[in-house]
Amino acid sequence: MAKVHFTKMEGIGNDYVYVDATKDDLRLSAEQIQKLSDRNFGIGGDGVIFIRSSQKGDFQMDMYNADGSSSEMCGNGIRCVGKFVYDHGLTNKKQPKIETGAGILELDLQVNGSNKVEQVSVDMGKPILIPSLVPVKWENENPIIDQPLAWLTEQPGYSSYHLKFSAVSMGNPHCVIFVDDPDSFPVREIGPMIENHTALFPRRVNVEFVNLRGKDHLYQRTWERGAGETLACGTGACSVMTASHLTGRTGKDVRIDLRGGTLRVQWLESGHVLMTGPATEVFTGVVEV
Repeated sequence: MAKVHFTKMEGIGNDYVYVDATKDDLRLSAEQIQKLSDRNFGIGGDGVIFIRSSQKGDFQMDMYNADGSSSEMCGNGIRCVGKFVYDHGLTNKKQPKIETGAGILELDLQVNGSNKVEQVSVDMGKPILIPSLVPVKWENENPIIDQPLAWLTEQPGYSSYHLKFSAVSMGNPHCVIFVDDPDSFPVREIGPMIENHTALFPRRVNVEFVNLRGKDHLYQRTWERGAGETLACGTGACSVMTASHLTGRTGKDVRIDLRGGTLRVQWLESGHVLMTGPATEVFTGVVEV
C-alpha cells in the first residue's frame, strides 16, 4: 500500500485530489486512482492530479479521471494547480508555466491581502477545430460547426433528438450542443451515449449542453469523459465560448454559468482563449491506498 499526502481542491465545484509529487514522483495505478476518487469509500473527486517537476515549465500537471484513465487537461484543475504551488510555497512566481498534455500553459495568479491565490487567469492557447486533431472521424477537415448528430436519431427511442454539435479541442476533445433547456435535458442519459460513440469520437469526448441566457451570457452542463456529469469544466467552457461565437450567438467575451459557479472566457486578438475563475482549497490529509 502507498501512503498518500493529499489536498482536496475545487474550481467552481470541479473537484480533484491533488498530490505533491515534486520530490518523490509518486505513481499510482488506475485502481488506486479510482479508490481515491470514490465519493463513498475514498476521498471523493472528479479525479486525481499529480503536481510534478518539469524540465519544460515550472511544474507538470499529470491528470487522471475518476475512472483511472489519463486526461490531457482540465481548466478548473490547472487553476487549482496554480493556487497549490503558490500557497504551499513551491514557487513565488505569480505567472508560473505549467506543463500539461495540451502543452505549456501560462497562469496569472491573483493574490489577496493574505498572500493567498483567489482568482487565476489561464492562457488556454488557440482552440483546435481541425476534425482529425480534435479528434473526430469526419468526411473532411473543415471545422465541424452546428452539424447534425445523425446517428443519434437512428437509435431506437431517440428519433426526436435532432441535435447539432460543434467539435472543439482545447487540448482535450469537446462536443458542444445547444439545447432549449439544459436542466430539463436528459444529460445523464444522452451524455454517455455521445461520450462513448467511438465511431465518431475515437478518444471519446466531453459533451457540453448549453443555452443562451442573455447577451454574451451562457449556461452549461457538462458530461465529462471518464468522470460523468461534473459541476464545471473549464476546457468545456472555452469550447462553448468558441462554438457560440463561431455560430454567431455571442461575441468574444462571455460569462458562462455552470452548476458550480461562473467563469469569464475571452477570445483574445492573438487567437488564444483566456479563462478566469476561482480556485479553492477544501482540506488536506493522509490516506493509504
